[in-house]
Amino acid sequence: MVARKRLEVKKLMSDYTFTELGKDTSYSDSYDSSLLCPIPRVKARQSNDQSKTLPFVGVDVWTAYELSWLNLDGLPQIAIVEFMVPCDSQSIVESKSFKLYLNSFIQTQFPSMEAVENQLVIDLSAATGAVVEVTLYDISEYQGIQPIGEPQGLCVDRQPLVIDTYSPDASFLRLQSDTEVIETLYSHLLKTNCPVTDQPDWASVYIFYKGAKIDQAGLLKYIVSYRQHQDFHEQCVEQIFTDIMSACSPTELSVYARYMRRGGLDINPFRSTHLSRPPLFRQVRQ
Repeated sequence: MVARKRLEVKKLMSDYTFTELGKDTSYSDSYDSSLLCPIPRVKARQSNDQSKTLPFVGVDVWTAYELSWLNLDGLPQIAIVEFMVPCDSQSIVESKSFKLYLNSFIQTQFPSMEAVENQLVIDLSAATGAVVEVTLYDISEYQGIQPIGEPQGLCVDRQPLVIDTYSPDASFLRLQSDTEVIETLYSHLLKTNCPVTDQPDWASVYIFYKGAKIDQAGLLKYIVSYRQHQDFHEQCVEQIFTDIMSACSPTELSVYARYMRRGGLDINPFRSTHLSRPPLFRQVRQ
């Protein structure tokens, strides 16, 4: 029964056969920007209305821990890279193609770290249709850039609840009272699946809001209901944002998911009513 249900779910997924996901992989160690595979956000958002005003602002924060190239003397260089992709860019980049693209720098010579950074900006901005902010960090200077920790707030995970729903159900979202609060609620129990390979994606999700008090039990049930859901990280966060806005009507809202890294990359979408950038920190599992 479970296997049949999961097969039915896969039949409903969008077609991403044009990506490298689920295919045999050839690794190139010579620079090749053509490896980047853009996916239109309108496709990921499952909407045909490209003119519709987005109900949020924000960015996708990507962190790459496995970038290396050669200097002009052939000596390997390494760096940690942070990418800021605007949420209103035309496209996202499929993550496997991103990894293959970064891998292609390995045996390519560049005159400086700045030259690598500039090339990354050019290629990723062309692939996404927006200006992507790229920052390279030497290993020695990265400590403290994204400190490991948690924002001040309340973890909702340790509640005595019976849960039996593992596909997104916004009906769990409700208000506890009309009392207006400003608070941060978070959970380490967000788990979704790749929309093509069905590989698990693990995340902590942080919800900063101002408005009538949100029921924490319902919020936890809602977050856990994503456990068998298949979609890209960016779309999951956008759905969480729009569902909370619709059900709870906060005057301010930010949703920030810190996904665990895979293949040396982590993806951390941030969507907000009023903030264009998220707070910079790394969740302890990252």
